[in-house]
Amino acid sequence: MQPKEGSGGEGVVKLRSWAEFKQLAENLKPKAIVYNIEQNGLSPQRELTNLRLILPAGPAYYVLIDSPRGGERLKETGIALRRDWKGNLYLEEEDVIKFLKEQFKRNDLVICSYWTI
Repeated sequence: MQPKEGSGGEGVVKLRSWAEFKQLAENLKPKAIVYNIEQNGLSPQRELTNLRLILPAGPAYYVLIDSPRGGERLKETGIALRRDWKGNLYLEEEDVIKFLKEQFKRNDLVICSYWTI
């Protein structure tokens, strides 16, 4: 984990791996996990789609940013990307929700888009 400088573990904490995010989610048992699918048209590697997972728990917001690295899956979560009619890779919201529900298996866990909270 990389807490923001001077935060004492509060505020926004950037996580480096899916394993770290999952372990925190299992330990902290948050009420919700928030995701945001981000499009990056300026990426020199044509990595157009990134997934930001946010775990609002305790004194901090834990954030994992996952992106494809030369393949058709996200590097950390392994979620498969889809290809549009132009050949561009993209991430479908339903795939993110399904993945998170399968990983955490909690009926009381709310999974929502950043734009719907």
